[in-house]
Amino acid sequence: MSAPTGREAAAPLGERFDAYRRDDGGLGVRNRVLVVPSVICSHIVAERVAEASDRAVCAPHDHGCGQVGADHAQTERTLLNLARNPNVAGATVVGLGCEHLQSGPFAERVGEHGVPVRETAIQDAGGTDAALDAGVEATEELADAAAAADRTEAALADLTVGVVSSDLDPTTRDVADPVVGEAVDALVDAGARVVVAGTERLAPHRDAAAGRAAHGEVAEAMRAAGDRDAGRPGNAERIARRAAAAEFDEVVGTWGHSAVDEFVPYGGRATVEEGLALVDSPSRFEEAATALAAAGASVVVHVTADGITTGHPVVPVVKVTGDGTTAEALGGDIDLDARADGPDELLAELSRVAAGGRTASEGHGLTAFAINRVGPSL
Repeated sequence: MSAPTGREAAAPLGERFDAYRRDDGGLGVRNRVLVVPSVICSHIVAERVAEASDRAVCAPHDHGCGQVGADHAQTERTLLNLARNPNVAGATVVGLGCEHLQSGPFAERVGEHGVPVRETAIQDAGGTDAALDAGVEATEELADAAAAADRTEAALADLTVGVVSSDLDPTTRDVADPVVGEAVDALVDAGARVVVAGTERLAPHRDAAAGRAAHGEVAEAMRAAGDRDAGRPGNAERIARRAAAAEFDEVVGTWGHSAVDEFVPYGGRATVEEGLALVDSPSRFEEAATALAAAGASVVVHVTADGITTGHPVVPVVKVTGDGTTAEALGGDIDLDARADGPDELLAELSRVAAGGRTASEGHGLTAFAINRVGPSL
C-alpha cells in the first residue's frame, strides 16, 4: 500500500523504517517466535520454552480442551491466525497429547500457511522435561532463522494498524477517541488498513452502525452483532448501557469517518487491502488485542481511561489516554496523553514504534493474552 497521488502525506506518514517481509506479503514491525500451547494443560511448558529464548514470546490460554462447536472453532481459528501475524517469524506448538485441539494437526495447519513451525507434545515426547528440551531446541532453531529474516523499507501506510477503545469514559469519548479517529482517517487516506474492535457498543445503535457499512453484507453483519450483544451480561452490558447514553458517533470516535469495508469474525483475518475493517470482538483489552493481532495488525493503539497497563505478547501496544488522573498517576505506562498531543503526535509515535522503539508496556515486560469465548466451556 502507498499514499495516494495528489495528496501530500503528513510527515509521520512519510517516514520510512525497516519492516520484516513475510512470505504471504505481510509486513511485521517485530520479529518474534511464537510459542503457542494448543491446550491449557501445556501452557506452563510453553511459557518455560519461551523464557529460554530472547526472541520468543508465549500466548498462554485456558482453552483447547472441553470446548465444542463454535467455541472450539473460534479458539483454533484465533491461534492459527495469531501464528500468521506478520510480527511472527515462526511458531512452536506445544501440546499435551490428549486434548481436543491436537498439537500435531494444528501445527500442520500453521505450516500450510507458510509459517515455519515446530511441534512437541508432552505425552509423545516422554514427559515434561523431554517436551521442554525439545521445545527449547526447536524454538532456538526458529530464532536463528528469524535473525536472517528479509527486511524491506516501509511506512505506516503499508501496515495494518489495530485500534481498541476499551471504555466509554467521558474523557475517552471527548478527548482521546477523537484524536485516534483523526489519525485513523489519515492512515486510511494514505492507503493503510485499520482494524477496529469493540462491537458491543453497536447494540443500542444498530441502525446507525449499519449506516456506516460500505455495502449490504457488512451492514447485515453489524446489525446481527448488535442484536446478539443486546442484553448480554457482564462487561458487554456495561459498555452497551454507556453507549446507549451517547450518540453513535461518540461511541465510535476511534473509527474516524470512513465507511466500514469488512466485518471480520473473532479470530479471523482481515482481507481488504486497505480501508477500515471492524473485528467482531468485545472491547475488553486482552480479548480485543488478541482479535486484532489475529486479524493481521502489527501494532495496536489502545485507548484507556482506566489505566490498563498491559500490552500483548505478539503486537506492540501504544497506550493513549485522555484522562488527567490516569495520565498523571501512570505517566510511565502511558505512551500518549491526548490532552496535550494530537493525531500527528500519535502518528509519529506509531512510526517510532514501527521502527523498533519500545512502547511503555514493552519496556516493562507487561503482557496479557486472552481469547474470547462464544459460550461456557464444558
